[in-house]
Amino acid sequence: MRLINDLARERTKRGWSQAKLAAAVGISRQSYSAIEAGSAVPSTEIALRLARVLGRTVEELFRVPEAPTERVTARWMGEGAAIGRRVRLSRVGGQLLAFPAGEHERPSAAASGVVTSLSGGEATIDLLPDRPPLAELTVVGCDPAFGIVAEELRREGGLEIAWSQCGSRAAIQALAEGRAHVAGAHLRDPRTGATNEPWLREAVPFPCTRVVFAVWEQGLLLPHGNPAGIASIADLARPGIRFLNREPGSGSRMLLDESLEASQLPTSTIAGYDTAARGHLAVGEAIAAGLADAGIGIRAAGAAFGLDVIPIRTEPYELIIPDHFLDLPAVGALLDILRRPGLRAQVEALQGYDTSEMGRIA
Repeated sequence: MRLINDLARERTKRGWSQAKLAAAVGISRQSYSAIEAGSAVPSTEIALRLARVLGRTVEELFRVPEAPTERVTARWMGEGAAIGRRVRLSRVGGQLLAFPAGEHERPSAAASGVVTSLSGGEATIDLLPDRPPLAELTVVGCDPAFGIVAEELRREGGLEIAWSQCGSRAAIQALAEGRAHVAGAHLRDPRTGATNEPWLREAVPFPCTRVVFAVWEQGLLLPHGNPAGIASIADLARPGIRFLNREPGSGSRMLLDESLEASQLPTSTIAGYDTAARGHLAVGEAIAAGLADAGIGIRAAGAAFGLDVIPIRTEPYELIIPDHFLDLPAVGALLDILRRPGLRAQVEALQGYDTSEMGRIA
């Protein structure tokens, strides 16, 4: 093993020659020269003598060289700025994927590495020591309750989960492109009332199985006490009302559009229609912070921040799994845990969820 040392610097500071320091320590000049050059490793006794003569600790004089940084390239799965972001690595099929780490976990979970460059959607990542193993299950979707599922899978089975938050259409697209094992979605066809299936038929080129996660309640999220006196969708068009929307392609934004059409309200009348919060909890947090007078999201997001909620609709949220992933052990563990009463109780405690059919094939 090669050691890095500061012998030459310490010796030069004192104006000593190699021969003088070697004599003070009691070794030959040739032996000392090899130690200073790093081609020889001193015994414990000689290292202690050198430290005593030079008035330094052994740790100050000698150190093990840092291991070279391990580096990988992976497909970047985040949005916005990438450089410097902590990431979690997973593999889906043959693709190595990099997801922003800790987006939904407080405190943040351990990261696999840090993005150092990004080109054409490919991220170069410097790996961190003591990093977690590659995630065995990659899930995309917008339901904050999935954090409970991920924690249970880690606790009981030691499964590593990569969970990335995105709107329903983006989640289905990720599934279609082989960038996830499971996608969560709640898209409703206003003409037929069908859930998710029309979008799967349009976007996904392989058969999938739809599994009910829960039926949840969506509505208008309002500051506690509803100081603006909002009573319905129509009130969003009142002057001075600041609305916070979800991103295009999300089920919540589609619900808002459907509700505005039913109320014959043009989107141009809603101040904030073009805003885009990424996730239900992001909407709730912004309203609780006083950044908006209303937003759209699930009741659980309102309950998390002590907000008032005006119900609009209950709808199913489904987990969509490509059939070619159904035999994966991690997918089997997910399907198994969805059938447990304890998990259902945990999710219902968030408020606004009906989990009576959780785990049922849709």
